Amino acid sequence: MTTDLKSKFLQVYATLKSELLNDPSFEFDNNSRQWIDQMLDYNVPGGKLNRGLSVVDSYQLLKGEELTDDEVFLASALGWCIEWLQAYFLVLDDIMDASHTRRGQPCWFRLPNVGMIAANDGLLLRNHVPRILKKHFRGKPYYVDLVDLFNEVEFQTASGQMIDLITTLVGEKDLSKYSLSIHRRIVQYKTAYYSFYLPVACALLMFGEDLEKHVEVKNVLVAMGTYFQVQDDYLDCFGAPEVIGKIGTDIEDFKCSWLVVKALELANEEQKKVLHENYGRKDPSSVAKVKEVYNTLNLQGVFEDYENTSYKKLITSIEGHPSKAVQAVLKSFLGKIYKRQK
Repeated sequence: MTTDLKSKFLQVYATLKSELLNDPSFEFDNNSRQWIDQMLDYNVPGGKLNRGLSVVDSYQLLKGEELTDDEVFLASALGWCIEWLQAYFLVLDDIMDASHTRRGQPCWFRLPNVGMIAANDGLLLRNHVPRILKKHFRGKPYYVDLVDLFNEVEFQTASGQMIDLITTLVGEKDLSKYSLSIHRRIVQYKTAYYSFYLPVACALLMFGEDLEKHVEVKNVLVAMGTYFQVQDDYLDCFGAPEVIGKIGTDIEDFKCSWLVVKALELANEEQKKVLHENYGRKDPSSVAKVKEVYNTLNLQGVFEDYENTSYKKLITSIEGHPSKAVQAVLKSFLGKIYKRQK
């Protein structure tokens, strides 16, 4: 990803933001305009922007030649729609999880003058997506498919979040409710669709492709998203906080993490007892006991095996795809996440 493309991408953010601040459907006054302005800057462009930039990347690989300025703008606008969607999920997620930090700064709702106004800000972020789509894509032949795609993926993500939240509820009473298949379902719906499938689907639609004909692409991307989340679960526990930008709290939060599911699978009765007694407790000594079981079971080695097997499977699936351009898109995605440290 060239710095040039990233700076062009960020310019598109500025354009979209100013359009939203001057949206003819609402009469803004200075206060409300300033609020939205700050709220957007705080929540939308702060992350790694991987999802958004992937739309531009993918479109470039599908086209196989230099993009026109117009194409860069449109692909970037779709990329920003994904970043907006992500911001909406994260603002509300942080409230639900009572989190403290996000991307190395306090969660939006933790700011003294924000609080529960953040819930409405989440709704606004969500409503910005169709407004951006309408303004820039309304005349395009793929407009309806685009709107439909975003609605579909939003529904899948919210439903995945629901299974996550209610599983955590049951899990808190009984750790044995956690299993690999539940973990996979949560991940697939909560993360894989919007983080992996959505950017490529946007690029395919823009390129004039019919998504119905690309079910296998969806399957590979969802599998990649699952692998990505397992890495995330792993890094939450074993990653360096200064590298990943946050302190992992999956153990304290009783998360249905790949690590705990794997540990339960491999543990003897004694170790299971330790997990049942200490998982989901806030105190450092309980967390340390859980990590001790993880280390005894050599989960780092188990993860490395998982990582290598997944990688081989994914490469095999990708190379089975008839289109070289689509292969290139999928391989570029895989290259970005394989053996990542953060």
